[in-house]
Amino acid sequence: MTGSRPDGLTREVSAQLVLQADAPAEVVLQVAAAGLEGADGEEELTVTRDGTAVAAASLAVAGGGRAHLLRLPAGQVTVGYRATVRGPVPQPEQNEADQFVFLRPSRYAESDRLAAVARSEFAGIDAGAELLAAVSSWVGTQLTYVPGSSRPTDGAVETLLQRQGVCRDYAHLVIALLRALDVPARLAAVYAPGLDPMDFHAVAEALIGGQWNVVDATLLAPRASLLRIATGRDAADTAFLSAYGGTVRLDSVEVTAVTAGQLPDEDVTALVSIS
Repeated sequence: MTGSRPDGLTREVSAQLVLQADAPAEVVLQVAAAGLEGADGEEELTVTRDGTAVAAASLAVAGGGRAHLLRLPAGQVTVGYRATVRGPVPQPEQNEADQFVFLRPSRYAESDRLAAVARSEFAGIDAGAELLAAVSSWVGTQLTYVPGSSRPTDGAVETLLQRQGVCRDYAHLVIALLRALDVPARLAAVYAPGLDPMDFHAVAEALIGGQWNVVDATLLAPRASLLRIATGRDAADTAFLSAYGGTVRLDSVEVTAVTAGQLPDEDVTALVSIS
């Protein structure tokens, strides 16, 4: 069964970050919605220090996303991003290498170490909608969602041992299990209308029948409402903030994501793509 695309859905998203740089530093942001050049929408990014604008260079990154490079002076910097998107957004272009790149173990999705678990738990289930639903359900029942329970260095193996985590931990475990079952899988950072409490969100995507489909074992937001920010092998590729050459502290972050009208219905048995 294939889920309907939210062709008439309007999404409004924003992110506000307050940073404190102890010394000049380079910062890479990934907060902008991906694929807007092929969609009906508008956006605005502002970066200021003491009321003075700071330049932000836009960089194309793998998976159809955009990063912004900031060369920050010392002091407090405020970042504001907002976007309105009407209707669907094109998915990142696929290439033949995807099915191999996203089968490999990665920093946070150690599929090679979870191969025995995957084969034991999901033996006999064909690679399709049934398998995605089974993996999502299994991860959702094995883990407890506990904010602050995991460390930035924890991967899928540690998450399974601890039996708790947050959205990125759920996604990493799903990805690792699917890769161990020879299903290409990747991580998407998204804006997620309906998420409570609101924050940046992370979900897994699995390549089935030539289409990337969302697997979100947290069940915290309807998949048809998601708006892509970044795509990669795991959280190492999709972090919303990375700093180099100096110490940068994140003092506060506020994220909003809403839809005009009601949220889309969620059918956990359907194949749904981020659009």
